[in-house]
Amino acid sequence: MDIFEKIKKNRGPLGQHSKAAQGYFIFPKLEGEISNHMMFRGKEMLVWSVNNYLGLANHPEVRKADADAAAEWGLAYPMGARMMTGQTKYHEQLENELSSFMQKEDTYLLNFGYQGMLSAIDALVDRHDVIVYDSESHACILDGVRLHQGKRFVFPHNNLENLEKQLERATRLTEKSGGGILVITEGVFGMAGDQGDLKGILKLKDKFEFRLFVDDAHGFGTIGATGMGTGEEQGVHDQIDIYFGTFAKSMASIGAFLSGDENVIDYLRYNLRSQTFAKSLPMPLVIGALKRLELLRTKPELRENLWKIANALQKGLRDAGFNLGETNTQVTPVILKGSLGEATNITLELREKYNIFCSIVVYPVVPKDVIMLRLIPTAIHTMEDVEYTIKTFKTIQEKLSRGEYEGEGITKWQ
Repeated sequence: MDIFEKIKKNRGPLGQHSKAAQGYFIFPKLEGEISNHMMFRGKEMLVWSVNNYLGLANHPEVRKADADAAAEWGLAYPMGARMMTGQTKYHEQLENELSSFMQKEDTYLLNFGYQGMLSAIDALVDRHDVIVYDSESHACILDGVRLHQGKRFVFPHNNLENLEKQLERATRLTEKSGGGILVITEGVFGMAGDQGDLKGILKLKDKFEFRLFVDDAHGFGTIGATGMGTGEEQGVHDQIDIYFGTFAKSMASIGAFLSGDENVIDYLRYNLRSQTFAKSLPMPLVIGALKRLELLRTKPELRENLWKIANALQKGLRDAGFNLGETNTQVTPVILKGSLGEATNITLELREKYNIFCSIVVYPVVPKDVIMLRLIPTAIHTMEDVEYTIKTFKTIQEKLSRGEYEGEGITKWQ
């Protein structure tokens, strides 16, 4: 069969809806300043869908640092990969400052989080090693695991009893192969908002020999007394073997990093294919990240504002009877019962009548007949935003229970 003909017949779970959904439900265009209110299709929306956790995207000091760096360096410098011609003192400075903030021996800067995580997994293990990972891990982890040529075992989300069984299986294999075990989980699971049980996982080191790799994309800068992340929150930060953080969430930028023991990070520095064969992070992004990290460290009020909004939003929704699942972070999933047709009609009404823009999640990401409205609070949302959203969601829930959103498939919105 011609592969293009095969593609035409199977567009994938999202692609099958492209003609009806593109531009509204999929690939929507939010315009204007990145803020709690933005423009969508010519209308101002209250936006709960942007991972600008600390409100740094348009912070005046950040905007100035970005602009000054772009004017001084342009977007081309430095040219080439870090290992060849793309190294600068500012890249090294950012790595050193991240190491100091994260209280780890060394740090390696990454161009992108997704590719960096995938490539780090590939570099850390060979065919003799075994990977054990959480079933709800992000796509970048799943893709990295798929590259692995050795054995891999998955444990149900945060199920430590099953994790122990998988570690027993992995141990038997590695005793024969001479390999090691890498356990991978997340600090904050970005869809459901709950934390990975890092403390519980690390207790299993008393029985098993393994290393722990934590993707803390949503925890870095938002969780913990100083913003060091989920490990700090759970009191086990120093026991995390490899810590992954991204600039795309709390720092509202591009790039990521790996922190850990010097010998491990130095190994990754020389063996991460996604960095060895890719252009260095452009200077404006590096200079901008330095400024963002400075504000993250020195302005705890940004994190305090985030949690003021997140706590008020979640308390108000729970008090109103909404199911927020197991979230214990700022990520706020509102879980409803309904069909795909009802989900799209709810989205239409939220945007067209109530001017609220939030992400909607349906099957296969969540089970059939489940609708998840995923809210991302930030430090720049207001209490008025929170109150209006809770009031609107109460109305939506009442109408859903009366069957007013019933429909089939993705409703045509044009």
